[in-house]
Amino acid sequence: MEQKNTFTEGAILVPLLKFSLPILFAIFLQAMYGAVDLIIVGQFGDASGVSAVATGGQIMQTITGIITGLTMGTTVLLGQKIGAQNKSGAAKTMGASICIFTAIAIILTILLLIFARPLATLLNTPVEAFEKTVQYTMICSSGLIFIVAYNVISGIFRGLGNSKLPLIFVIIACIVNILGDLLLIGFFKLDAVGAAIATVLAQALSVILSIMIIKRKKLPFNFSKKHISFHKNETKKILLLGSPIALQDALTNLSFLIITAIVNVLGLVASAAVGVSEKIVIFIMLIPIAYMSAISAFSAQNIGARKPNRARLAMFYGMATSLIFGFIMFYIAFFHGNLIAEIFSTDNDVIEACADYMKSYAIDCILVSILFCFMGYFNGCGRTMFVMIQGLLAAFLIRIPFSYFMSKVEGATMFEIGLASPIATTLSIILCIMYYIFSNRNEKL
Repeated sequence: MEQKNTFTEGAILVPLLKFSLPILFAIFLQAMYGAVDLIIVGQFGDASGVSAVATGGQIMQTITGIITGLTMGTTVLLGQKIGAQNKSGAAKTMGASICIFTAIAIILTILLLIFARPLATLLNTPVEAFEKTVQYTMICSSGLIFIVAYNVISGIFRGLGNSKLPLIFVIIACIVNILGDLLLIGFFKLDAVGAAIATVLAQALSVILSIMIIKRKKLPFNFSKKHISFHKNETKKILLLGSPIALQDALTNLSFLIITAIVNVLGLVASAAVGVSEKIVIFIMLIPIAYMSAISAFSAQNIGARKPNRARLAMFYGMATSLIFGFIMFYIAFFHGNLIAEIFSTDNDVIEACADYMKSYAIDCILVSILFCFMGYFNGCGRTMFVMIQGLLAAFLIRIPFSYFMSKVEGATMFEIGLASPIATTLSIILCIMYYIFSNRNEKL
């Protein structure tokens, strides 16, 4: 793969948009994993199957968030090495990443297989969906090595400035997952178990094919087996950059798991409604999420090339264009949430509760268009510790306490419970603005 570095010179907006689009489509197709599972289970099963896939999916999403956060360390460090024309350092970064994430995959697989049942208990999983949730989680856990492999491969290539290959990998996985779901759930009636099996098979095939494709591509630096080692400096930097993001993602997802547990107490309908809403949210927030990844890679290369002004401009361009789509998604989610919910469920009670909950997330669509661009910029600058801190403050000072309080208020609606998210995002934006002003005054990034 010949690397043409367009990030550190020339136009900013057009290269940023071109780089963001494959990421956008890749995230969209990744989101289709859980969405297709829910849609097909919802059409061929009942509320217990939907609740099981939703709750088990939340557990797996938390683990995936940890992996994605850690791989950001690879993306940022590799981007900085490429920007600085340090090919030896880039090769060592890639080799260290392979070693780090192989070890992490093994450890997490063992832990999830052991604690699948206790986790389902902690989440107050409805009795009707409990065993299905445990089965879904254990089967998905057995394929965790493929989730890790995909994210590492994607992180490496985004650091190199190539967002197209990760898109190809996830297209393959998404097609296989849809076909597997239709066969195992629709034909064999395996419900949540079928959804889990289809997901694992899809991820496995995607990784196998992606490795075959990579072998035919040419990297912008020499890489061989000798580079696959726990290189001390690169390993340390990857973990220092990625760990704060991973911890933030883990604890943020944990906050949503806690909210799931809070809502699960309200019954099967509320549990299914929140599960469906969380899947929908990924879709309506696709563009801000894609911009966060793109701006991280864009900023990292420019920081490595000592061009911080280009990194800042990329952030502001990202905010301006992301906000346009944020308002569009607000309209769709706030006024037509029931139409989206009908795709995932045929239960009228679940659809109504989901539509009400989605109105609060509609407000968040506008706010995250600003927040995620800030986060992408700070990640690319290596300011991952701040990104972690603001995320934790928002989750544990606002999102969880507010959700818990509202769930105890008699007559509180799903909309009122869901307001925890936009309020938490508002706090994060305030913290980001303050930190941006402070860092520009005291440190020239």
